[in-house]
Amino acid sequence: MFKRIFLALLSLGLFSSCEQSDTVTLVGSTGRINNILIVLNTADWDGKVGDALKVIISEPVAGLPQEENQFGVNHVDPRAFNSLFKRNRNIIFVGIDTVNQFYTNRNVFASPQTTLTILGKDKDELIDNIRSHKEEIISIIKKNDLALLQSKVTKDFHNPKNIETLNNLGISMKIPFAYKKVDDTGDFLWFRHSMDRGLMNIIAYEIPLFEDSFSDKDLVAHRDSIGKNMIPGQFENTYMRTEPQFNPVMKNVEFGGIKAIESRGLWILEGDFMGGPFVSYTIKDKENERLIVVEGFSFSPSAKKRDYVFELEAILKTLKFN
Repeated sequence: MFKRIFLALLSLGLFSSCEQSDTVTLVGSTGRINNILIVLNTADWDGKVGDALKVIISEPVAGLPQEENQFGVNHVDPRAFNSLFKRNRNIIFVGIDTVNQFYTNRNVFASPQTTLTILGKDKDELIDNIRSHKEEIISIIKKNDLALLQSKVTKDFHNPKNIETLNNLGISMKIPFAYKKVDDTGDFLWFRHSMDRGLMNIIAYEIPLFEDSFSDKDLVAHRDSIGKNMIPGQFENTYMRTEPQFNPVMKNVEFGGIKAIESRGLWILEGDFMGGPFVSYTIKDKENERLIVVEGFSFSPSAKKRDYVFELEAILKTLKFN
């Protein structure tokens, strides 16, 4: 009974807040990128309902050298859900009600904020509802965090019109001022951000498209050719290549109306001991018989990699065709 009363009050509060959000000034939300607050009674969080959620939100990020979960997670029982918790940027409400529901609200208690509500008539139906919306749970949180990170990281960026390679490729991209030019030949672009914990890199280039079809191995071979010829290490005869013991994870994606092949994997420095993760997007430009490749790769040996790769993804997904 308590669960239903709580969720009824919560639903009323969400509805009221949404109705007033255009006129009421909301407090700023808090919370790190890729973090979620789960509002669920403690018994269910420690039981099979919580287990169903943990399987989804704790799934490892593809293409990292060490296993890292997609999201950092905090949990709170509904009875302890006070004003401090309400400021979290990503909140998922989970519980038992008279109907099975899955819906999203924006800027309910703070701004920017995304709340998901997942309800089930009983525990089994609640678990089914959670599992059936697995992709949406991940996608909604990721999409909103990506947009927020883009607005912060690319607030000040190099004018794409002054970057010769971008102009020749017929694209624009918001590369932050923190990234300094290493190379811009007209055919190959390389910007680097030096940090206390390592390096972040953005590159772009094109590959001739001789046939309509190409394999994953073809993309890796072209990537390694670019690494050998354009990305040298600090010592003679050292250069970047794809880690041969780890096949990149590839899938079709779409962002900003652009269809691309996303590739996540590991790079190493041939002849040296450096390495790290990369994420790239390959876009077919059939009209000009070419593939356009934009990629980000990082080197941060003493730190976790997930959020660095997420920043690179945010920058790469500012890509637009001129």
